[in-house]
Amino acid sequence: QVLLAESGGGLVQAGASLRLSCVASTRNPTPYFVGWFRQAPGKEREFVAGITWKGTLYYADSAKGRFTLSRDNAKKTVSLQMNSLRPEDTAVYYCGAGTVFNTEDAYYRAREYDDWGQGTQVTVSS
Repeated sequence: QVLLAESGGGLVQAGASLRLSCVASTRNPTPYFVGWFRQAPGKEREFVAGITWKGTLYYADSAKGRFTLSRDNAKKTVSLQMNSLRPEDTAVYYCGAGTVFNTEDAYYRAREYDDWGQGTQVTVSS
């Protein structure tokens, strides 16, 4: 099990930046994949970005060119730098962790993840 805690959300204007952090707490040495998802009211949880233990990156089309994901395994931290924020980025952002993904497509599906943080609210005003 991986305990996850997100931070860094807030209320910003369109065009601003935010940096979200996901800190993991685990004694399990098994490498795990970390994905960032977001969920707006009335919508399903959607993939934003993800990173393997070795640093291979995956981005949703909506995040490409604006968001940058990074990982520090020693600090058990995964950070999501979000630039040029738009009102449509408004959502609760969650980080999830998982160890078994049969295909790369599985990274994009919330149900494939084993553990989740409590989420952090990002609100972008126009």
